[in-house]
Amino acid sequence: MKIDVHFTPLGVGELAGRGVVVVDVLRATTTIVTALANGAKAVIPAATSEEAVRLASNLEKDGVLLAGERRSVKIEGFALGNSPREMEPAAVAGKTVVLATTNGTPALVAAQGGDPVLVGAPVNFRALVERARAVLTERRDLVILCAGREKQFAIEDAYMAGRIVKAVKKGLRKLELNDAARVALVLTGELEGWKEALEQSEAARQLAEVDLAEDVDFAARADRFGMVPTYADRRIT
Repeated sequence: MKIDVHFTPLGVGELAGRGVVVVDVLRATTTIVTALANGAKAVIPAATSEEAVRLASNLEKDGVLLAGERRSVKIEGFALGNSPREMEPAAVAGKTVVLATTNGTPALVAAQGGDPVLVGAPVNFRALVERARAVLTERRDLVILCAGREKQFAIEDAYMAGRIVKAVKKGLRKLELNDAARVALVLTGELEGWKEALEQSEAARQLAEVDLAEDVDFAARADRFGMVPTYADRRIT
């Protein structure tokens, strides 16, 4: 069995037939898990805001919400931004959320072809690990794809990847790890927990600058939800 970690979507290669976990802790995957846990019908990721508008135009107007941000700032004209705290039941229940973000949704689009593609964050960590371990056992191949930050390494995503590897590999023998997976494992020993990993990141500092530091606190609270969203046929449910 093999686990490959990719710190960004660049060069991830062919994913057909491989199990994939996509991680963008701050904030897209945290936002997606929260929206679905709070009753959203589905989330459709878009690589760009223009694509999001086009995708939304093909859906029933009363049942769709446009959401997203660019560099942590809500996109003008969209109903919601990319804050998990916005994804309250009153806002999203029964709705299809079309989401465009700087890093997370392009990573999800890049993961198309994986089977399955799981959406993970600290907020659903325990449930994610159980599902990822089952996928690894069945497929014998698991890819952990970090969204990163502007196509560069992001400490919070790498730390989460390491935590997934550490939990999934427990008790398994003859498990092959790529170099990035080994580095991610080392990182888990250097940081004390979710809160430290997230607060040390560049993304956290940027969020604080635009008065969204509470999103970091929200994302650092593990195991809020017991669901693991799956991305298939261009929809996350």
